[in-house]
Amino acid sequence: MITEVQLTELVKKVKAETKQRKFTQAIELIINFKDIDVKKGFALNEVVQLPKTNSPATVCVMATGDMSLKAKKANADAVIGTEELEKFANNKRESRKFINKYDFFLADTKVMPLVGKTLGQLLGPRGKMPTPVPFDAPIESFLERFRSSIKVRTRASSSISCKIGDESMEDSDLATNAHAVLSAIEKKLPNGERNIKRIMVKTTMGKPIKQVQEVKKKFA
Repeated sequence: MITEVQLTELVKKVKAETKQRKFTQAIELIINFKDIDVKKGFALNEVVQLPKTNSPATVCVMATGDMSLKAKKANADAVIGTEELEKFANNKRESRKFINKYDFFLADTKVMPLVGKTLGQLLGPRGKMPTPVPFDAPIESFLERFRSSIKVRTRASSSISCKIGDESMEDSDLATNAHAVLSAIEKKLPNGERNIKRIMVKTTMGKPIKQVQEVKKKFA
């Protein structure tokens, strides 16, 4: 697999060749696959924790009682209970607006059946079904992990694209994040890195720049 050193050089090239904009551009990793068929059931829907981040993901917690209180204390981006969930049942428009606000959802296992009933039809297709949290689990740890994570998902295509940071971050940190994503994805592919056709990096408004031919590095 491509090394972090090579990824750092690729990120440097992307930054050097992109035009400056009036906003901070995201840095995106694109992976093209080969020898897999998405029409025959292959799919990726993975949560990958990034080692380096300066822009936490937004996380909503669906819970009641003690977990709700702990989630609020831990500064979850939103905490909703059964009353709010029931209100969404007959209001698809508000449900969509609500779902689009957050990157991830966590839910007390006690309220998961209600989540499925009220929002399941909208959360499922978007790949945003909540991660179940047992009532005695440390919700703070779940929040910490998901705030530094991204969702990597195929959408009926033999490629994926995901944000690994932004141009204000150090080149090496962006490379570390890219390597973490590649490592996680490689483990899910039928033939590992042999199913990876091309690796590219781009800025929000820039053109994708592909990985140069790999040169093996020796480390002491």
